[in-house]
Amino acid sequence: MAHLFNRNIVLGVTGGIAAYKSAELVRQLQELGADVRVIMTRGAREFITPLTLQALSGRPVHTELLDPDAELGMGHIELARWADLLLIAPATADLLARLAAGRADDLLTTVALATAAPRLLAPAMNQQMWRDPATTANVATLTERGFHMIGPAAGEQACGDIGPGRMEQPAVIAQAAAALFSSGLLAGRRVLITAGPTREALDPVRYLSNHSSGKMGFALAQAATDAGAHTTLVSGPVHLSTPDHVHRIDVQSAEDMLRECLALAPSCDIFIACAAVADYRPADVAAQKIKKGAERITLELQRNPDILATVSASPGAPFTVGFAAETNDVLTYARGKLEHKGLDMIVANDVSNTAIGFNSEHNAVTVLWRSGSRQLEQASKSVIARELIALIAAQLDSNHD
Repeated sequence: MAHLFNRNIVLGVTGGIAAYKSAELVRQLQELGADVRVIMTRGAREFITPLTLQALSGRPVHTELLDPDAELGMGHIELARWADLLLIAPATADLLARLAAGRADDLLTTVALATAAPRLLAPAMNQQMWRDPATTANVATLTERGFHMIGPAAGEQACGDIGPGRMEQPAVIAQAAAALFSSGLLAGRRVLITAGPTREALDPVRYLSNHSSGKMGFALAQAATDAGAHTTLVSGPVHLSTPDHVHRIDVQSAEDMLRECLALAPSCDIFIACAAVADYRPADVAAQKIKKGAERITLELQRNPDILATVSASPGAPFTVGFAAETNDVLTYARGKLEHKGLDMIVANDVSNTAIGFNSEHNAVTVLWRSGSRQLEQASKSVIARELIALIAAQLDSNHD
């Protein structure tokens, strides 16, 4: 099914009577999953108010080329970089002519020149204007330059004429926008991923933790999002930037992470437990910093809850994927975890190998499920993540057959 999950769309609205349809188009794009920002030309504002499109899109409408409220005052560059697609609907005869001439005399035409994103035009004008040789030549020029076209449709027009020139219906335009992108292996799925280490407090300044960097979990979040999923990332303390379109929740301890996962898992299709959760925590957390004194002290530890097993055993559990980071007998331990924790899949890796262990940019893993396994050779964690997401999607589909 076509979708626009995790896609940023800049919608340009120009000065034609069909501008009233832009309100419905915003809604259609959002229903397909898009985040929409609107640019209105001066003419468009004569037909429909910016307030209407602001209320529907949930974002301020952009109208000025040099925006004092934008970063460095260069709103056109911000919008051009933000966009995954520039959609102009309606695209009037004047707009087509200005784009064909390479004009950049307002915000919309400047963004059209500045963006590297695909550009989709939905022409709308009087049937004779559409048939005019100048318009025909402009459309041919724009098509040669890589612009995509949807419509126009034929029928009765606002002026009373009958013929080609009507803007396509918003639902048709939204589907055409979605068709420009790959649908993705996890289109519309909801994925919950844990990443990074946990920190278990000893006192107000010290804690127990491990060397996990979170890189594998963050790579999985990016790969899941690229595959079309709504992705939530529950992360322990790491120094990594959140991937675009990923909802991130930061936690500290294993108990914090468990609480978030139990709240989110019932609404998810897939749960990937990639975090390196501390197995134990101090039985008592000192209220004040523990002072240096005796040559030896004894620390009593208490077992942490098993997040992976708890989620897997919960009613209506999602497709559950675990990680087994081991230093010896990797596959034996991984197969055991798969069975006794009731997992759908487990990813085993040897963290004693410094080339693929904690903090490394690369990984090599063996993926196990009840009816099979697959070895993924050493590669960057982003490549491994994409391969894992493909395997998870395939197993999820086979479970539903």
